[in-house]
Amino acid sequence: MLPAAKLCQRRTYVADSSSSSAGQISGVAERYASALFELAVSENKISAVEKDLGRLEALLSGSEDLVRLVKSPVFSADDQVSAIAAVLDKAKISGLVGNFVRVVASNRRLFAIPDMIRAFRQKLAEHRGETSAQVTVAQKLTAEQTKQLKATLKGVVGKDVALEIEIDPSLLGGMIVKVGSRQIDTSIKTKLSSLKLALKEVG
Repeated sequence: MLPAAKLCQRRTYVADSSSSSAGQISGVAERYASALFELAVSENKISAVEKDLGRLEALLSGSEDLVRLVKSPVFSADDQVSAIAAVLDKAKISGLVGNFVRVVASNRRLFAIPDMIRAFRQKLAEHRGETSAQVTVAQKLTAEQTKQLKATLKGVVGKDVALEIEIDPSLLGGMIVKVGSRQIDTSIKTKLSSLKLALKEVG
C-alpha cells in the first residue's frame, strides 16, 4: 500500500497542478501520470502498476455504466469515490493504482483517467527505450496481428514500439496508426469518405 504521507503529498501535487478546463485534459493527465510514474519507479512497482492500469482500462472498455460514472458531472465527488472504490475492491485493484484512482476521484478528475493511462504508458515506453504508437482499429486485434504490427512499426521507426490500442467500430475495417506526428490512416471509413468526396467532385 502507498504510505499515507506520500499519498497526501501526491494528492496535494496533483490537485494544485490540475485545471477544470476540458481543453486542458491532456495537461492534467500528464501531471497525474507523472506523479504515478515517479511513485512506481521509487517503489519499484512499475510492472504491478502497468498490470493494474491495464485491468482498469479493460473494466472501462467493458462497462458503459462505469464510463458514465467516470465521465458524468452529475455525480458528486463522494458518490464517485464510493462507487469507484467498490469497483476497485471487486476487481482487487489495490496498491499504488488503487490509491491513485481514489485520489483522482476525490479531486474530481475521473473523466481524465483514460488519458492518464495513455500518458503513463508513454512515459513507460520512454523509460524502456521504446516509442509509443496510438492504434485505432475496428475490432480487437489477435495476438498474431499485434505481433506483426509491432514488428512492422519497429522496422519503420527503428526501435521497439509500445501499442496503445483503441477500438472504434465506426472505422468498419483497417486501422489508424499514429506515431509521434506521423499518422497512417488505412481505415475503410476514411477510404469511403475520400471516395464520396471524389464522386461529388466528378458529379
